[in-house]
Amino acid sequence: MLDLSSYRADFPVLDQDVNGKPLVYFDNGATTQKPRQVIEAITRYYEHDNSNVHRGTHTLSTRATDAFEAARQRTATYLNAASSDEIIFTGGTTDGINLVAQTWGRANIQAGDKIMLTEMEHHSNLVPWQILAEATGATLDYLKVEEKAGQLDLTNLAERLADGVKLLAFVHISNTLGTVNPAAEMCAIAQKAGVTTLVDGAQSIGHQPVDVQTLGCDFYAAGAHKMAGPTGFGVLYGRKELLDAMPPWRGGGEMIKTVTYEHSTWNSLPYKFEAGTPDIAGAIGFGAAMDYLDAVGRDKIQQHDQEMGAYAAEQLGAIPGMRLLGPPVGQPRAGLVAFAHETVHSEDICTLADEAGIALRGGHHCTMPMHDKFGISASARASFYLYNTPEEVDRLVKTLTRLIKLLG
Repeated sequence: MLDLSSYRADFPVLDQDVNGKPLVYFDNGATTQKPRQVIEAITRYYEHDNSNVHRGTHTLSTRATDAFEAARQRTATYLNAASSDEIIFTGGTTDGINLVAQTWGRANIQAGDKIMLTEMEHHSNLVPWQILAEATGATLDYLKVEEKAGQLDLTNLAERLADGVKLLAFVHISNTLGTVNPAAEMCAIAQKAGVTTLVDGAQSIGHQPVDVQTLGCDFYAAGAHKMAGPTGFGVLYGRKELLDAMPPWRGGGEMIKTVTYEHSTWNSLPYKFEAGTPDIAGAIGFGAAMDYLDAVGRDKIQQHDQEMGAYAAEQLGAIPGMRLLGPPVGQPRAGLVAFAHETVHSEDICTLADEAGIALRGGHHCTMPMHDKFGISASARASFYLYNTPEEVDRLVKTLTRLIKLLG
């Protein structure tokens, strides 16, 4: 197994005890921890360069603007976008998806159109489209999840897309199943059918190399906090011709070119979609996170995550009465495992694991409809990142075995 444990020392939060036990942090699917390099970059901005960006002429404003726009160019390189004009800074994955729904969606979706999603979508890539469908009279269509395989049923996808579908929006990596969807293949089929695509990259942007041109997607939304960056900050990639044609969403400073009492005109890309004072420190921290992950090697992180996911699935699946969600043991999965026990509730598992210093996530993981489809109200989830080790998985399995025996 690939050993990235030497990077653990970069993450100060991991060096602590919780309830008298060394912390095991297995809640990376919700948010990852931040290395010192990111924390120091944010602190450095506030201590030395704190100022508003773009229109200031003094030295601090110039330095802040340079750092902010350098982060945008860094993002374009990180995602292999054709231009930094295609990079819109947002408040996170959810914010980016809502931006597309409220701009591209309201301009292009009308009554009778179909929006195709999947049954494994996070609420962030489901609820905005429900709101849009209700407002426009469009309908939602779903690609089914095969429960035992943990995979999408892509049978006759081309034919289904040709039947009035205007948008295909789907998750790159499922935050509950650990399934890695064939995004490039799905986008290619959609493109041939003339269907616009949006990829929810929340769980992929920090866990593997991402090339939006190779994916062939029209939009890609992601957040910084799931890739060692700050919370409340994210990115929306969009093809320039689509972004140019889309109306703005929020009005205010920076997104305008001219303003009179009667009328306003809009700024050029990407600023048309960035009204008001941006999260400058967030952008700088995001840039530092991308530098950090590339220094480690995103291909190495991907291999480590997959190995951790496979090992955890094997070990957790061996516990009597344990049901794993997602691909079966032995099949490829990303670095997370959601599981439910036949007699011990998932919330109890997470609470008692915390008493042993192990941070898990319990509940429906913002995939409530899929949990309902599978006939369970909740599951526990262990999700991994570059600083997690197989020994921590062993500690989790030992703890769960003891707790289940005690409670069962």
